[in-house]
Formats: sequence, C-alpha cells, structure tokens
Amino acid sequence: MKRQLTVLASALLTAAAAVLFFTGPAYAATGLHVVGRNIVEANGSTFVMRGVNHAHTWYTNRTGSFADIKAAGANTVRVVLSGGRWTANTAADVTNVIALCKQNKMICVLENHDTTGYGEDGAAYTLDQAVNYWIGLKSVLVGQEDYVVINIGNEPIGNTNPGQWTAATVAAIQKMRTNGFEHLLMIDAPNWGQDWTYVMRDNGQTILDADTRKNTVLSIHMYAVFNTASSIVNYLDTFQSKGWPLVIGEFGWQFASGEVDDATILSEAVKRNLGYLGWSWSGNTDPILDMTTNFDATQLTTWGQRIVNGPNGLKATAKQATIFGSTPPTTPPTTSPTTPPTTPPTTPPTTTPPPTGACSATYAVTGQWGGGFQADVKVTAGSSAIKGWTVSWTYGNGQTVSQAWNATVTSSGSAVTARNVSYNGSLSAGGSTQFGFLGSWNGTNSVPTLSCSAS
Repeated sequence: MKRQLTVLASALLTAAAAVLFFTGPAYAATGLHVVGRNIVEANGSTFVMRGVNHAHTWYTNRTGSFADIKAAGANTVRVVLSGGRWTANTAADVTNVIALCKQNKMICVLENHDTTGYGEDGAAYTLDQAVNYWIGLKSVLVGQEDYVVINIGNEPIGNTNPGQWTAATVAAIQKMRTNGFEHLLMIDAPNWGQDWTYVMRDNGQTILDADTRKNTVLSIHMYAVFNTASSIVNYLDTFQSKGWPLVIGEFGWQFASGEVDDATILSEAVKRNLGYLGWSWSGNTDPILDMTTNFDATQLTTWGQRIVNGPNGLKATAKQATIFGSTPPTTPPTTSPTTPPTTPPTTPPTTTPPPTGACSATYAVTGQWGGGFQADVKVTAGSSAIKGWTVSWTYGNGQTVSQAWNATVTSSGSAVTARNVSYNGSLSAGGSTQFGFLGSWNGTNSVPTLSCSAS
C-alpha cells in the first residue's frame, strides 16, 4: 500500500508539473487565426467577415472599386486572382491589391480562380498548381498575416469525382505550411463550391487536422443548391454542431423561383456569427449577379441594395477589423501609385480660416515620386453645420489632377475645383472629412492656397 501511495504521489507530482510547465502547442498564431469556430485577430478580437467579391483579375483597371466597396460598409473584400488560366496577376499587382485593401481598411481575402471546376472543366488548374502560384508570391505575402487570408483555390473540384477533393486539399494545405506560410487559409468546397454531395461536410475534420498550424477555415458557396431555408439551416447546423470554422465565401440572391434563399443566408449568418461574402460587385457575364451597374457605386442593383442596405446587410452588421482602429475611415484612397512614394511632404499644409458657418480646407502632399504625387485635403466645418462644401485652388507650377476619391474634382487649366459627394457633404459644426487624389508634377510641387465655401 505504501508503495502504491508513493507511486500515486509521484504520478500526481508529475501531472502537476506538466500543468505548471506546459506552454501550449508548438505553434503560435500569427495575425488572423482560428480559435474554435471563430476567426480572431492577433490581439484576440473576434473578426466576422462581412463583404463582397471583386472580380479583379478580369478588371484590373477597376481599382476604384476597393474604396466603393468600403463605402458600401464592407470590412472584407475577396479578390479574384489568376496565376495563368487568365492573364496572370503579378507580384507587383498583388502588392498593389494588398495596399488598396489596407488603405481602405478592409481585410483582403486573396483567391486563386484558376482551380474553378477542376475535373469537370478541362481548363482548370489543380490545387497543387494553385499552391505553386502562392509560393511564387511568397515574398509579397509574408508579413501581411494581419491583413491577408489566402483562399488557396476557388471551387477547386467540379461535379466529376468530387471525392478527390479531400486528398488534394490535404496535400495543398501541407504544401503551404512546409513552404513557410503562416496565414489563415480558406478552403472552398467541391461541387463548384456548393458541396451538394457533402464531401466537405463529411470530411471537414480531416481537412482541419491536416493543418499543422491549426489555422484553416472552411468555405461554402451557396447558390441554387441552397434554395430553401431548410437546406441552408441543416447544412450550417452540421458545421456548428461539430465546432468547425466556416464562412459563406460566395452566395447570390433569389432573383427567380428555385434560386438561392439569400434572406435566410443573411439572417442565419448573423445569428450564428458567421462571415459572408456576396458575389459580386460587378462585371458578371450574368449581370443579375452584379451589385452595381458597370461598377458605378451610385447605381446599386436590386441585389446591391439587399446586400448593402437590406436587413442583416453590410451597413447593418459589418464591423471594421481592430487592426485598422475602431473608427471607420473617411478617406479611403481608390488606388495607389505603381511606384511607391519615396519623398515626404516638404511644404507645410495650408489652411483657410473658417468663417462662422463656413468651412476651411487643408492640403498636404502625402507621397511624391518622379512625375507623380498623392495629396489629401481635409475639409472642416466652421461653428455651424453645413450641408455641402466646395474647395478650390490654382496650381502655380503646372501640376494636374489625374484621379480623385471622396470628391468630384474638375480642372480648367491650372484651376481645380473639388465638391463633396453624396455621403460626405453634411458636416456638423467643427466636423471634418477628407478627400484625396493622384496628380502629376514636373520640377516643383508647391502647395497651393485653398479656398473653401459651404452651403
């Protein structure tokens, strides 16, 4: 008995020591990561994706859409990329995309679209080829773990032999990790993303276990397969009961009988604290899925109104990631220069004094490079509220404005006039807003004197 007590005491001491000195798993989360069913930021704050998809790879000139998507209320944008099935998005382009996401204070989900429908579509790439694309971009992705989620391959298996999805996905995750990627990984379901044969539903644990970093979220795409409330609820119930992390990475709307039940998707996502990303901002060959008409944010379609302003939509439920601070941005730039700014402003900003009930404006060069520059203008109301504002100035050194955001800017020779847009004209007493623009210069880029008038 004494020996048994001694052995028992020894065992208890060993167990206690294990508790005292256990330091957790051998990995440590970097940036965005999974805890249980939730996506969490590096500081421990839960982050719920609320956003839209943007078809960047086919519309690389539509960089203004990033600011428009943010203004619509999104905290996340899922960006379509290609490694060669379409015109490849280069490292420089992807760097610019990430910069646009960060400037507009949105989390950036980067997805490789080349894999869409593999096994059924002869043009589709394998998941292994998709991983090779990400490896080629590693130099511009490492260090962005707070801001970037890597969606390895869009809808990576069609309806032909969807069972191959499990092994291919396990191999892709493991190859990403052995090549040093620490990012949160997003995994699309087979069956063109809709999982109607339930391969992902039945093998989700195998996929999650394959990730040595325990940092993978599963993604379901909901279209006509999910055309009833019961089909949506039952599918989501399974993932919730198993404690698996899930986002609704794509979905459309019920524009005809038998199509997706978007109202249930939105309400269930909010009820369960699930992320959702609607498809898509604009540019579809089937324009019924466009949220805007020809990328014009002032022309929201029926679908756009639902996702932006409707019940459980972006404006009602999206919360900005804490990595960007708690205050929504007022001046999201719509693009960034292809050559990064290298010269800080050398001239102090100028300000017009604010008369009672009027406004003042401050001009600052925020970046300058050979032949080009970026500037911001801050507009501040005087002692009374205003309903609109106009800022004007005249360049003295031949500068020109090429592109602007958060204001309507017109030029006549050296004279420039900027007027508020619909969402930033009304300012309370002492309140302020900002707009920005890209411009060109040659020789001298002095700061002009501004005048501000209010209505």
